Order: sequence, then structure tokens, then C-alpha cells
Amino acid sequence: MPSRRAILEKWWLLPVAATAGAFGYMGWYATRVTLGKQKAGAPEFQAAAAQRIAPLTDLKTEWADVSFTYAGRPCALLRVPQAVVGGLELPEGGHLVAYSRVCTHLGCTVNLVRDPEILAFAFNYRPPRDAQHPQLGCRCHFSVFDPLQAGDAVFGKANGPLPRVRLELRGGDIWATGIEPAPNQDG
Repeated sequence: MPSRRAILEKWWLLPVAATAGAFGYMGWYATRVTLGKQKAGAPEFQAAAAQRIAPLTDLKTEWADVSFTYAGRPCALLRVPQAVVGGLELPEGGHLVAYSRVCTHLGCTVNLVRDPEILAFAFNYRPPRDAQHPQLGCRCHFSVFDPLQAGDAVFGKANGPLPRVRLELRGGDIWATGIEPAPNQDG
């Protein structure tokens, strides 16, 4: 049995070990959040009942958006200025893409943030010069997803991309016909 004196001489080990453990965990977590982001690959759509989303006339301009619910999840349909993996190229030119609006961090709802200054102020994220376009942002924990990079998480705690919705043009209407599976929440 160690003496009281021996214990008191080594008391400093406890706070030093706790501090080292806390800083080690914070370093691991920061590395995971910053460098552990998964990229969206080829779409892996799961079939779901076809659902009319909106007429194409509702999406005349770039960055026009329509919110809808598909397969029980809130989603966003966007007209974007360039082709996106998993999106729909329109016959007359233009591109559409749709994403689940359920954040891959803890399941909050993401919204389209049009102003890069709002991203900088409210989300603490300033997009690079080549990405000064609307982004999808989660107000719960300030994750940001880039709709032109297949919904990849580009900032914040979320590590996985937003699930994409398969789109079809039928006549003058946009239809949803499949959706990628919801990822495990990575909180």
C-alpha cells in the first residue's frame, strides 16, 4: 500500500492525464471533421414510387428551387448552371438536381442559402472563389453541402454527402423516381 506522501507526490498525474486525453480527443475529432469527409460517388438510387414534383416552368432560372417530400423525406429540387453527377440534363439546355434535405450529421433539415455572406456570417464558412454560389446549409450544427459537387459536405460536422433523388422529365413535368438510401447519422 503506497503511503499518503507517495500519493500526494504523484497527484499531478491525474490532471495531466485528463488534459492530455481531452486534447487528444479534440485533435482526433477535428481531424475527422476536417479530413474525413466522404465524397459522393456514382448514384445508388433505390426505386420508389414515381411522384410528380413540379412543372418545368417553375424552374426557369438558375438556382430556382422547389421543396417537396419524397419517400418520407423533405427534398429540394434545384436548377443549376452545370451538370452534376446524379442530376438530369434538360433537352433544351440546363440541369436539374434534387437532394434529400435531411442533414447527414444528426438529421436536421438543410435549406438553400443563396448569399455567400450569410454563409460566412451565420455558418462561419466562406466558400472558395470558384464556389460563390448558393449552398445547402444546416442551421443545427452549421454543416454546408455543395449542390454542384453532388451534395458533398464541404464544411461542418457532417461527413457524408446528401442523398440524391433520381429525376425524370415526363412531358413538361419533373418526376422523382428513386432516392439514395439515407446514411447512418454520424454525430
